[in-house]
Amino acid sequence: MSNHSNNFKGIRRNAAIRAPQVRVLDPEGEQLGIMNTQEAITLALQRYGVDLIEIAPNANPPVCRIMDFGKYKYEIAKKERDQNKVTTKLKEVKFRVRIEQNDYMTKLRHAEEFFMENNKVKLTLSFRGRELGHPELGMEVVRRAIVDLAHVATPDAEPRKSGRAINVMMSPLPTSKRKAKFTVDEEDAPAQNSAE
Repeated sequence: MSNHSNNFKGIRRNAAIRAPQVRVLDPEGEQLGIMNTQEAITLALQRYGVDLIEIAPNANPPVCRIMDFGKYKYEIAKKERDQNKVTTKLKEVKFRVRIEQNDYMTKLRHAEEFFMENNKVKLTLSFRGRELGHPELGMEVVRRAIVDLAHVATPDAEPRKSGRAINVMMSPLPTSKRKAKFTVDEEDAPAQNSAE
């Protein structure tokens, strides 16, 4: 439980609610109107046998809901979990065997942006024509990309060759460990380009 408790520290309930008046919702979420806070607390505890919880402290007056605090904590934790699930999307970044250095850097920059937004990324390298005869060259490019992206992501498994391509799935590191490396110096890029 301790890992969730920090999310609930700021939530006021019952006697901790400071506003003199509050807009009250019943356990089903129906509006009961604006009430004196003490009346609302008494109503929650005596009629419903649950807590009065401040759910929108910045509203005027604050919005409170009559419901069980344990159930409220559970709903918030579930909502957070669902949001985390939704935010993870799968992106794909494609490489070639004979990729130019500036193209390669652009691909890394895109991959890094995807990881910083909490997405999983599939690195794909496609072979064309005679390149199929030298799978090790493709593997070299993919392994280099994995190393170059180690500051934001980690591979889910070893890169694998299937048909005319090499694929590897990569997952973002925890937020606290991710550091943008390639996207930071975007401001410098236009100056460099104009010099060419």
